[in-house]
Amino acid sequence: MKMRKIHNPFSRYSEDVYSVMRIVTGFLFTCHGAQKILGLWPDPNMMHPVGSQIWFGGILELMLGLLIMTGFFTPFAAFLASGEMAVAYFQFHCRYMFNGDFFPIANHGELAVIYCFLFLFIATKGGGKWSLDNSHRGGNGK
Repeated sequence: MKMRKIHNPFSRYSEDVYSVMRIVTGFLFTCHGAQKILGLWPDPNMMHPVGSQIWFGGILELMLGLLIMTGFFTPFAAFLASGEMAVAYFQFHCRYMFNGDFFPIANHGELAVIYCFLFLFIATKGGGKWSLDNSHRGGNGK
């Protein structure tokens, strides 16, 4: 028996929605970096000494977030951001912070895990329709 494919009325918007998702994700990642580096949206727990590992993470978040948001060198930037979030999860959430619990819901690492896999997806898909990568590569966005 052949399974009937279900029609998705939203699929025609998938490329536009993907670009919006990439832009918003890059913007939010940039905000995390700005919080650590520029002191925006101050939180006493987020202020770290210059040169510390978290400070360097903030530099990466600021720069990679801007690249991802604009869609410039998107696969490279997103792959690095995915790796940074994997390190953030395993080194800080899972190992040092809270009770050493592996599960993201217990160690407050949900955002690091979501960012990690979202950036991995963006790295494989490329900049998309609304990206600087797309304008430089003749319109394919990959």
